Amino acid sequence: MASLFPTNQSKRFPMEQEQQQQQITITNDFAYDDHDYLSGFGNTYESESIPGSLPRGQNSPLLCPHGLYAEQISGTSFTSPHKLNQRSWLYRIKPSVTHEPFQARFPRHDKLVSEFDKSNSYTTPTQLRWKPKPVDAVEKSSPIDFVEGLYTVCGAGSSFLRHGFAIHMYTANKSMDDCAFCNADGDFLIVPQKGRLWITTECGKLQVSPGEIVVIPQGFRFAVDLPDGPSRGYVSEIFGTHFQLPDLGPIGANGLAAPRDFLVPKAWFEDGSRPGYTVVQKYGGELFVAKQDFSPFNVVAWHGNYVPYKYDLNKFCPYNTVLFDHSDPSINTVLTAPTDKPGVALLDFVIFPPRWLVAEHTFRPPYYHRNCMSEFMGLIYGGYEAKAEGFLPGGASLHSCMTPHGPDTKTYEATIESGRDAGPSKITNTLAFMFESCLIPRISLCALKSPLMDNDYYQCWTGLKSHFSGEGADSKGNGV
Repeated sequence: MASLFPTNQSKRFPMEQEQQQQQITITNDFAYDDHDYLSGFGNTYESESIPGSLPRGQNSPLLCPHGLYAEQISGTSFTSPHKLNQRSWLYRIKPSVTHEPFQARFPRHDKLVSEFDKSNSYTTPTQLRWKPKPVDAVEKSSPIDFVEGLYTVCGAGSSFLRHGFAIHMYTANKSMDDCAFCNADGDFLIVPQKGRLWITTECGKLQVSPGEIVVIPQGFRFAVDLPDGPSRGYVSEIFGTHFQLPDLGPIGANGLAAPRDFLVPKAWFEDGSRPGYTVVQKYGGELFVAKQDFSPFNVVAWHGNYVPYKYDLNKFCPYNTVLFDHSDPSINTVLTAPTDKPGVALLDFVIFPPRWLVAEHTFRPPYYHRNCMSEFMGLIYGGYEAKAEGFLPGGASLHSCMTPHGPDTKTYEATIESGRDAGPSKITNTLAFMFESCLIPRISLCALKSPLMDNDYYQCWTGLKSHFSGEGADSKGNGV
């Protein structure tokens, strides 16, 4: 049986802390695992934890090796074009259909939204910003796992209509014990900001540290364990499509996120009786539970191209202007979820990593902007170049469609003061990101009424003063 890392603080990871530390290396103050994964993006993979457990020559033989059941999971319709078709075959000890009927979860999770309308969310063109939830508050709160700690900030569209997105955040202080989560609504892109996540999936195991991301496709069952204790982070969810690498256009064949740096888990399974095991399923934004007597992580082998994967953002190759002006943020897109309209994304995932700034006689921070797209920003560590203060790691901001935004007063004044002779400089100790969508988001009630809402956010711009000299115009403002 293949084991990628320790297997539960309760059942999945019983290793001692000292042994855990021996299996990680430290880079940029964050822990990255050095275990063996499959690599590549969008490949057709195969993995087996017991040699010979994958059928050869066909997907669904009369009798699978070792008495396993064959089960397909489809991420696209059967008749989707071949280049877009996503599916995997799982060979498992018991099929996932072996469970009791689903029941509505009680108590109801009232902080999750997947159907965005006037009954459950609100709209405002005002710039919004949230402070991070203090870590000590997470530590001292009652036990809360990843599912219970998930709450919606904003979104648009409908999981029922298979078009839209949601942006969530999470705080948790407890591993998921004897339960797994399944999102039937869409794909999750999880961005941990504090604390590693040990994620067990039906395809195997992934260790995800701050500075990395993980994508859990629609329908996969997974469990999240917290080896470092309290954890917080961000989650984007997309309905009706999947993430893909952006087209590179004139950049050429190389740059941005390299396909080989995406990592996919190798097969791992657990067997044995697990009476009362709970599967929590998100369906239409509501949670349902079903009981079964075995672990869903009983897949001995699998093959296909529909799989969970992770990516280390430190491996991203950023691009920037080398002479003058400021590049549009789209130049640093890691993943995109496209719409049917070319060049328009349902959701882009963009990062602002450490990089050199060398533009001459140029205002180097991000320019002032009104955008037909809506921008949600988060900060994983360090500071952000357009905000001298107030935007903190673990916090967030939202600038919706055509809402003005840009550098705060202190950033603008400091940049102007540096003058035209500013030499090359390197932005270090920073990792910010943006979820950008063509849809106009509605704000959840819990986010709008949150005590973490920074009601003074607008004041970061009120100090911007006029530098207009008036030269070249008459008293009425006409050119001369």
